[in-house]
Amino acid sequence: MDVTKSSPARRPKDNMSSPLSWVLMQTFQALMLGILQGVTEWLPISSQGQTLLVMMSILDVSPEVAFSHSIFLHLGTMAAVVVKFRREFLEALRNLDETLAKTIIVSTIFTGAFGLPLYFLFRNTFTDGKTATLVIGSLLIATGLLLRYQRSGTKDLDAITTKDMIVLGLAQGLAILPGVSRSGTTVTVLLMRKVRQDLSLTLSFMISVPAVLGAVILDHSYSAIPLKTSGILFLSTFITGYLTMDLLIKFAQRINLSKFCIALGSFTIVAVAISSIAIP
Repeated sequence: MDVTKSSPARRPKDNMSSPLSWVLMQTFQALMLGILQGVTEWLPISSQGQTLLVMMSILDVSPEVAFSHSIFLHLGTMAAVVVKFRREFLEALRNLDETLAKTIIVSTIFTGAFGLPLYFLFRNTFTDGKTATLVIGSLLIATGLLLRYQRSGTKDLDAITTKDMIVLGLAQGLAILPGVSRSGTTVTVLLMRKVRQDLSLTLSFMISVPAVLGAVILDHSYSAIPLKTSGILFLSTFITGYLTMDLLIKFAQRINLSKFCIALGSFTIVAVAISSIAIP
């Protein structure tokens, strides 16, 4: 998959290949990745883990390049969140001393404080495909187990404390690890802090905006992706994410996605183990 300059694809040499068919194939792959991100972002199953598994296992992309692409893909869903919650963001900007603005600011600070070391640690060790896949599988299982502890509370926005904001930021920082669902972790933490479920979802999505911007700038992933590819990735993610947001959030609230995460994580680990035995 020729999604970046640093990851040249293996162009077929048969006579049936043509520059046009090659371009169409790359466009299709970028489109599918964008749609996958746009759908899985609203489900507590780690969209980053899903896109990484597809890129490494199916599209044969190196772990480093796949990691950068998985971060860049969040720009599209971030834009969908900004459009969806534009009134709430405007309110927060107009009232920086209110609880909503404080929650975004404090949680972002602690997301960076906890997430940055994890980012550099994982970035420097995310080089071996099998090891990376095992890590993702293990973290998906951990996400599934965490989702079992979701309980709805009654706490309103004005009742949210500084401690709640700090815990929320730390939880989001942990989600830099692929396989850990950012939305699943942050919503679960808020529910465990007795925050209302609908408010937990809103806060979870709103605090993702500064975190995604920071991650993309830090990773420089946008500079390594060709303009056409980045445009397809962004637009397909944004359009899919915006159109499916409400539906998939309601869907996630009605079914048990804990079992899905545990099953997918277990399958991933078993598949790596079998491949390691078959191809030592």
